[in-house]
Amino acid sequence: MSSSAPVTPAGRLRVVLPDPAPPRLDKALAVAVPEAAGLSRSRLARLIADGAVTRAGTALTDPAGRVSAGETIEIALPEPEPLQDAPQPLPLTVLYEDAELIVIDKPAGMVVHPAPGSRDGTLVNALLHHCGPSLAGIGGARRPGIVHRLDKETSGVLVAAKTDRAHHGLSGQFAAHSVERHYTALVHGVPDRAEARLAGLPGVGFEDGGVLRIATRLGRHPVDRQRQAVLAAGGRHAVTRARVEARFGSPPALALVDCWLETGRTHQIRVHLAHVGHPLVGDPVYGGRRRLPARALPEAAARAVAAFPRQALHAATLGFDHPLTGARLRFAAPLPADMAALIAALDG
Repeated sequence: MSSSAPVTPAGRLRVVLPDPAPPRLDKALAVAVPEAAGLSRSRLARLIADGAVTRAGTALTDPAGRVSAGETIEIALPEPEPLQDAPQPLPLTVLYEDAELIVIDKPAGMVVHPAPGSRDGTLVNALLHHCGPSLAGIGGARRPGIVHRLDKETSGVLVAAKTDRAHHGLSGQFAAHSVERHYTALVHGVPDRAEARLAGLPGVGFEDGGVLRIATRLGRHPVDRQRQAVLAAGGRHAVTRARVEARFGSPPALALVDCWLETGRTHQIRVHLAHVGHPLVGDPVYGGRRRLPARALPEAAARAVAAFPRQALHAATLGFDHPLTGARLRFAAPLPADMAALIAALDG
């Protein structure tokens, strides 16, 4: 077992290497450093390279250096460095917050992370202002830990870490696919077990309860690098499940669908639903030129669908284990006003 001094955002962490201990410094520290410290292997590697890891006052800068069980290793934890991104007092709908993490209901139209063309007005800018000094630092920088993202025009529940240990714990859950993520989508057509085209698509099938399962490889489009695509080879394994919750039109021309993710790849729901011939209403990238069948909807409802300005996708629920307490948490965000109004028009 390892022993350690209390962990603080800045200060010194003392660990005693366990018996047995891996003979390499980096591997021994990965075992000995308490989980509550939230120091990932990459962060430990940077601290070693920076001379922040010492033994009896001597810096250990070789990650492959030899160490032995019972040795005491000290790690200097510097103050988190400020980011260049500016805090901005943007409105946020906070669903939950504690010292380790924050859960928000992201509005459509907000980019999650600063990038070329979107340097400000992002969720990160908003969180830097909202959280302020309570951000203990992620990877040595005073910033929120973004462990998953929503597209700019997708609304709904998103969690961000405020500490390294929370970031490490949440990232592990997303990697293990143990996070519950349900999305509400409005799609063209109605996915149906009797649809002959679906039966012929590799990786596409139905499970009990009328659940559509889509399992493919996803990666960058071979021609348009701004898009994702279903690939025959390469890319990453992706699984989406979907169940029809409501149908609209006579004959049905649109469906309200509950989608949930086994994996979380870029644009996964949008690409998968377009792949099976049921793209999201309003999706400018994957929706193609899909039009409603003539006279399938009342004129007012058809106009509302045609005018909807974004992909009709909302991250409705998010469930995960608290990275420190282990308590199961689950959060829900109601449909945003624009999607609620669109569905009301279809119901009318």
